[in-house]
Amino acid sequence: MPTVAFHTLGCKVNHYETEAIWQLFKQQGYERVDFEAISDVYVINTCTVTNTGDKKSRQVIRRAVRKNPDAVICVTGCYAQTSPAEIMAIPGVDIVVGTQDRIKMLDFIEQFKNERQPINGVGNIMKNRVYEELDVPAFTDRTRASLKIQEGCNNFCTFCIIPWARGLMRSRDPKEVIHQAQQLVNAGYKEIVLTGIHTGGYGEDMKDYNLAMLLRDLEQEVKGLERLRISSIEASQISDEVIDVIKHSKLVVRHLHIPIQSGSNTVLKRMRRKYTMEFFAERLERLKEVLPGLAVTSDVIVGFPGETEEEFMETYNFIKAHKFSELHVFPYSKRTGTPAARMEDQIDEEVKNDRVHRLITLSDQLAKEYASQFEGEVLEVIPEEKYKEDPESGLYEGYTDNYMKVVFPASEDLIGKLVKVKITRAGYPYNEGQFVKIVEDHQTVKEAVFTQEEAAM
Repeated sequence: MPTVAFHTLGCKVNHYETEAIWQLFKQQGYERVDFEAISDVYVINTCTVTNTGDKKSRQVIRRAVRKNPDAVICVTGCYAQTSPAEIMAIPGVDIVVGTQDRIKMLDFIEQFKNERQPINGVGNIMKNRVYEELDVPAFTDRTRASLKIQEGCNNFCTFCIIPWARGLMRSRDPKEVIHQAQQLVNAGYKEIVLTGIHTGGYGEDMKDYNLAMLLRDLEQEVKGLERLRISSIEASQISDEVIDVIKHSKLVVRHLHIPIQSGSNTVLKRMRRKYTMEFFAERLERLKEVLPGLAVTSDVIVGFPGETEEEFMETYNFIKAHKFSELHVFPYSKRTGTPAARMEDQIDEEVKNDRVHRLITLSDQLAKEYASQFEGEVLEVIPEEKYKEDPESGLYEGYTDNYMKVVFPASEDLIGKLVKVKITRAGYPYNEGQFVKIVEDHQTVKEAVFTQEEAAM
């Protein structure tokens, strides 16, 4: 039986696509082995979001070549799409496929075995207008299933290379999305995370269909789904219709990840972002009206070229005033090939790091404040795994619908189920909880209470 090993760099979408590529290999009779093992084929799914992503991708490729010089080395993903020549120049690389035509990878492997000539299978992504169907009926190791609904982005923010790596916005056929969602629920997943490169843009390239309609259809047509999460949505994509769907939905969770990147209108303009802070604030207020207790998480870039202390403080104060529940903070890093990398007034690293630390401190404080309002409440949690910091404790960890991480006494058989947990002590990054009962599905409920001792048995 031939073997294949995978290594994925970068985002959730890459992880999703690695699983999809694995399905293709599985159908051809391959066995999956660990990347550190000797394998017949190595597939490296690369990232190019930063220059560091490129560098890490090259290191992993070289590691695979050293591991087994006789193996077929296939490189795919974003870095492969933007810089195929750079990758082909690495000794030992046999096949390069970008962010499309992954379906041809197995044919390329057969071709390579016959001809022993390196293959560059990367085409012009900007000409692609069709979503490439890649099926993932189940995941190797997750309790939350990702479901990719779109590809590409039309925004061309000045700091970002991704449209060049992923192409323009293409939505997945809603029938395929619903079919795939049902498949995942049938495989035992209670929660589905809708994901993509620009997830909230779903439907922008369709005539009479949009994200709000997709959310509605998923809720009506997928039997047995308990939770629906949107991995990320831009403020400009939170239409009144989307807000209305969220308001009436029993499945869409009380958590949205809305990338802000900066809280200063002048910086947003230099970033070429498509909203003002006034608009962003208005959307947040509307959302919090329809979804009390909503958790809003966000991404922030600090030290964007030309960012003054005043502009940084606008961001800081906006985030503080609107009580975001958690931030992912990134110091701006130059991405070769983007307009921002060529801008004057690049910010000193020390200034960037200082600002990063200030925002992370604020984020920790806001996360604790957000969690504290749920102390003593009973929330629904899907246990994902044993408590990482102490696997022998009989404690398990999982997420509430509003994306709080909870640790509580449980047992192996509860992993992936929906359970009610009372928050006994709020905190960050972990909340402590007490198991209350299993929610079979929202119709039948089994009563059960664990003590700490029973859980550890």
